[in-house]
Amino acid sequence: MSQEFISPPSALLVVCLCADWCGVCRDYRERFAQVQASFPQARFLWIDVEDEADLLHPLDVENFPTLLLAVGNEPRFFGTLTPQAQTLERLIRAQLEATAACALADPQVAQLVARLRAAKT
Repeated sequence: MSQEFISPPSALLVVCLCADWCGVCRDYRERFAQVQASFPQARFLWIDVEDEADLLHPLDVENFPTLLLAVGNEPRFFGTLTPQAQTLERLIRAQLEATAACALADPQVAQLVARLRAAKT
């Protein structure tokens, strides 16, 4: 894993799942970093799906960029996102403002959140 902020486990986790070979991902990485600077209370991770295949298993990421947002150990969003900084900012703000948001029911995504929270690198 490359970029991250260490933050409390209850903080918002923002994970971009991409691939180095993907031109859209390479272009999006700078925008992702710009949004990261606006949310110091969140933990941001940029994960190359090929480099971290063991961490992601059994999930398959087929479309890029795929974003994972979690509050605490509860995944709140997992899916593709248009590669625009404004879209990511709106999604993050919605999670920060949501007081009664529901967690996603997918146990594999919840397990990925737990693995990411436990990872030290």
